[in-house]
Amino acid sequence: MSSRIFQSVIMQLKEATDRHIGVMDVDGKVISCTNAALVGKRWPEAIARIDAGNDVTAFEKHTFKPLLGWNGTMDYAVFVEGDDDAARSVCLMSHVALNSAKVYYEEKYDKGTFVKNIITDNILPGDIYIRAKELHFATEVPRTVLLVRQVGHADVAAVELLQNMFPDRQQDFVLSINETDIAIVKQMGDGTESEMKIAKNIEDTLKSELFIKTTIGIGTTASHLRELADSYKEAQVAIEVGKVFDTEKSILSYENLGIGRLIYQLPTTLCEIFLSEVFKKNSIDSLDQETLFTINKFFENNLNVSETSRKLFVHRNTLVYRLEKIKKVTGLDLREFDHAIVFKVALMVKKYLDSRENRV
Repeated sequence: MSSRIFQSVIMQLKEATDRHIGVMDVDGKVISCTNAALVGKRWPEAIARIDAGNDVTAFEKHTFKPLLGWNGTMDYAVFVEGDDDAARSVCLMSHVALNSAKVYYEEKYDKGTFVKNIITDNILPGDIYIRAKELHFATEVPRTVLLVRQVGHADVAAVELLQNMFPDRQQDFVLSINETDIAIVKQMGDGTESEMKIAKNIEDTLKSELFIKTTIGIGTTASHLRELADSYKEAQVAIEVGKVFDTEKSILSYENLGIGRLIYQLPTTLCEIFLSEVFKKNSIDSLDQETLFTINKFFENNLNVSETSRKLFVHRNTLVYRLEKIKKVTGLDLREFDHAIVFKVALMVKKYLDSRENRV
């Protein structure tokens, strides 16, 4: 951010107070000040004192308050001459004015904020082209959104770690969405590194460095800047669908969600009607856990009776008896391909409805 923006604001503030006002960067270097002699001076000890939080801090006869960035970490610090109540008041007022200037500047010129506004639909489609031109931002470049969701416990250090993994701030963007979610907008190259490989690297790094468990959703590749919001939504859907149908997977691609993606987008009323039409004789709830386990094993082994009986450690005739019993209860013969498809979809629909009830 340009120091001229800060300098303009603090010179206006100086007219209302006899205290010197200034701004330091994260290294403790004074980049703007009403006392020109202090510009360029380094004050790392002060940064060390105020880095711990967002509170007003008095140190060496000056009062400080940090200006936080979009990821919740300190970008700059406001300081005012003096450590009395008057200095505190001036510091708080200066912080409000300088933070407003900073936010305005970032919204207008900062690429990271620009990309975050795109994926979260906080910018009008027509404004995307205008801002992209102002920022000299390439619009027709393939980019993919990877949504990293921290499971169990979240660590604020995850953002910084991911930023270090993707250091090119002009092409790749690591964006803090909320306490658990971090979006990575990755510019894709010549195809040598796949999205799945990138996601696996992210998962392994967060697990080994910060002991964080994650679920990662991958959207489709956006060929144009305006398509980034769709890729972000797809990454969200991938995680949500995975929670229902692929609970064992920690990395989920929107393109590989299969029929689960279609079911997830259906109204619950249609799902309930479908189940009632499929199971005319008895409800799917009438099947016990052992029967459902047998059915799932039968599907896992591609409707092969011999292979399924071997995996279940039962005689072939025992499995045939169980399949006949299922046919009698449900009216569906799982040995017939068409019946098996209907039953498989019905199980997925039931799983989806159960997940909706648990969410409520």
